[in-house]
Amino acid sequence: MAAKVFFSKEITPEKVVEMFKLLNADLSGKVAVKLHSGEAGNQNFLKPEFWKPMIECVKGTVVECNTAYDGERNTTPRHMKLLKKHGWEQYFDVDLMDAEGPDMVLSVPDGKVIKQNYVGKNMENYDSMLVLSHFKGHPMGGYGGAIKQLSIGCASSAGKSYIHSGGFTDDQAIVWENTAPQDRFLEAMADAASSVVKYFDGKIAYINVMKNLSVDCDCCAVAENPCMKDIGILASLDPVAIDQACVDLVYAAKDDPGQAHFLERVESRNGVHTIEAAAELGLGEREYDLEEV
Repeated sequence: MAAKVFFSKEITPEKVVEMFKLLNADLSGKVAVKLHSGEAGNQNFLKPEFWKPMIECVKGTVVECNTAYDGERNTTPRHMKLLKKHGWEQYFDVDLMDAEGPDMVLSVPDGKVIKQNYVGKNMENYDSMLVLSHFKGHPMGGYGGAIKQLSIGCASSAGKSYIHSGGFTDDQAIVWENTAPQDRFLEAMADAASSVVKYFDGKIAYINVMKNLSVDCDCCAVAENPCMKDIGILASLDPVAIDQACVDLVYAAKDDPGQAHFLERVESRNGVHTIEAAAELGLGEREYDLEEV
């Protein structure tokens, strides 16, 4: 059965809320709002003011985890300082879920590559999750969307290392010398994402915003400027369908002069394989009905 994906060409904070409400999502109890808060120096990430009406609508807490690469977000003190500098603490309750150990370990019994996933331990404090993704390219994954937010985004610093290395190590000091072959890394992302979806057991919803379409991620301190025109907002209860729909919309943008450059980034990293692997794990459906609103 095809998944439902809502789509709007209008990109405003108010439209995000409208799209979310179409989902009739069951986000009860304490809501974790997973988003990308932006690396220091990045110019493309979606700012707190853009997400403010949506986060207030669900009375959510912004959640993040430390990174596994050098930068301003790989230690708790520096990450908290940057979250404040970027304005997240000005508007919202903010929870750096792996600020203190030990990590929460989620089982991935059917994982293609990894059989366990290390996430920020504070995930245990939440009853549901809203995944707010800035869809864009990515230097390693090809693209970044809902599945990446569920996997790398929710993983602790050690968990990120474990995914990037395909289960070889959780040590961020040596992970970049032991990165997994590309498809193995992409499959490990799908494995990790599946454990988070299973943890929230239906109490999870997804918004992807196709704006500031750079080939680089919001984790890049020095990122390319956007190469494509803005496309729109998508909303779904299916992380596979929403990412697939975003990729399809990029392919459909044949008149956009930046399309070829963006697709080179996705295709050279075999980015669609993350979607393929996630679908094979039962994370969602690649077939979808796109309803424009």
